[in-house]
Amino acid sequence: MSVWEAVILAIVEGITEFLPISSTGHMIIASAVMGIEASPFTKVFIVSIQFGAILSVVVIYFRRFFKDLDFYTKLFCAFLPTAVLGLLLKKRIDLLLENVAVVAVALLLGGIILLFIDQWFAKNEEQSSPPVLSFRGAFLIGVFQAISMVPGVSRSAASIIGGLTQGLNRKTAAEFSFFLAVPTMFAATAKSLYDEKELLGEANSSALFLLLIGNVVAFVVALLAIRFFIGFLTKYGFRWFGYYRIALGLALLVLLALGYNLKIVD
Repeated sequence: MSVWEAVILAIVEGITEFLPISSTGHMIIASAVMGIEASPFTKVFIVSIQFGAILSVVVIYFRRFFKDLDFYTKLFCAFLPTAVLGLLLKKRIDLLLENVAVVAVALLLGGIILLFIDQWFAKNEEQSSPPVLSFRGAFLIGVFQAISMVPGVSRSAASIIGGLTQGLNRKTAAEFSFFLAVPTMFAATAKSLYDEKELLGEANSSALFLLLIGNVVAFVVALLAIRFFIGFLTKYGFRWFGYYRIALGLALLVLLALGYNLKIVD
């Protein structure tokens, strides 16, 4: 992997991780277009740059992470379903990652759902203030997030929709999704890096530099993406993200039909 390939992948990660458009689908396309070798280091790189994206949430919402214990307890409740199911179903999830058709169909169906989300939860936007999220509500948001373990669903989309079902408005649901991303992505990143600890221990200076530059770029781009998303979502809602997902899902299906060898890194 070259420096420019690392930068482009980090840009893709930073843009797509917190938007409801599936970072997995975009990583497939970016890797395939650039012809990046499906190596163990490529897998470690793609996983590790999530850490840079995580830091962007902490920086933007720094003060919110110094709230009372109630804040962290609800985050834990929301994190629990994904943590448990992730440990139990990791091997099956990894098999799904090898099936790009699953990603394409999930993008397509998710896009169709996003076309109607604003209409279904229109009353949420009419409230003078969003309701206080209960522990049960936080857990149910986590259940929605767990659905995103199916590649192409989008962690952001699933958890935001979960928040809407609990009466939150779009902005509040999106922000809780960002907060929930911190323990979720940190745990996933830590687990994957631990599994590849021998590879990291043998990495040379060039490989470590790629990891460093990837995290820095993902951090900066994610900062901009989060700020853009909140403004765009508050003003326009989910419809345009739905159109985009449908177009991307159809594009992947067409490429597969034409015989292109698209896949997530091994």
